Amino acid sequence: MSNSSSISHFLLLPLADTRQLQLLHFCLFLGISLAALLANGLIISAVACGQHLHSPMFFFLLNLALTDLGSICTTVPKAMHNSLWGTSHISYSACAAQVFLFMFFISAEFSLLTIMCYDRYVSLCKPLHYGTLLGSRACAHMAAAAWASAFLYALMHTANTFSLPLCQGNALGQFFCEIPHILKLSCSHSNSFRELGIIVFSACLAFGCFVFMVFSYVQIFRAIFRAVLRIPSEQGRHKAFSTCLPHLAVLSLFLSTGFFAYLKPPSISSPSLDLALSLLYSVLPPALNPLIYSLRNQELKAAVWALMAGRFKKH
Repeated sequence: MSNSSSISHFLLLPLADTRQLQLLHFCLFLGISLAALLANGLIISAVACGQHLHSPMFFFLLNLALTDLGSICTTVPKAMHNSLWGTSHISYSACAAQVFLFMFFISAEFSLLTIMCYDRYVSLCKPLHYGTLLGSRACAHMAAAAWASAFLYALMHTANTFSLPLCQGNALGQFFCEIPHILKLSCSHSNSFRELGIIVFSACLAFGCFVFMVFSYVQIFRAIFRAVLRIPSEQGRHKAFSTCLPHLAVLSLFLSTGFFAYLKPPSISSPSLDLALSLLYSVLPPALNPLIYSLRNQELKAAVWALMAGRFKKH
């Protein structure tokens, strides 16, 4: 293949070689995706319908649930289709769309997690200024900025990646289209260096957000140990901790799986390990995030149960 214009499709990495394992993977993906769709859908409905949940924390949680829905719907359906029908093909245009949507939802999730970290910081460290710093207009502007920056970021990466001439075949070592695996097929060092430059710039921005998160949580834990532990009631202490622990758990899951997948030493890299890690950071967080938040947040848990009970009563 001389260049990308001669490529009509890519070959994705099959999850299994035997028909029985392919069907097993289809069933597993189906169960995980249905659980993620149901859990995130319940959170979105509960926050949208519950008047007492119309606060900045739950507003950003609703946006986070939207990114989880989008990311799992971007990668999993094609993998399920390939496992069910025993194929590994994906068209060139579908691959480009998958790259764009995956980058869009992942970057939007990272931006929203950063904003939610700021929300927790203001709530616990500057409670008197919470209404001023995080009013409804400010929250809408921050959410819009997260989605808009994610759109531009995904568009920039997708346009640059698919402008590369590809001459190393069309087989991707991944179960979905991902930029690093497409770059391996490039035969233009100048363009691939341009994409690597964009990735380095993005990594610097991500590192800046990470430093901000670390600084925020240092301040948060200082505030907790100075003031919150003085709260005489155990219920008050539990409520203070429960507002931070779910976000910290979701953030740790998102960052640990992604960082290890992209920053692991080349010496331990292998197709099976890369596949397992990609499943962890692309499929696991969208399915577990709603569970983490609903288990630790009593208000959200009560709203979800009330929503389910109301639905059941109607039927």
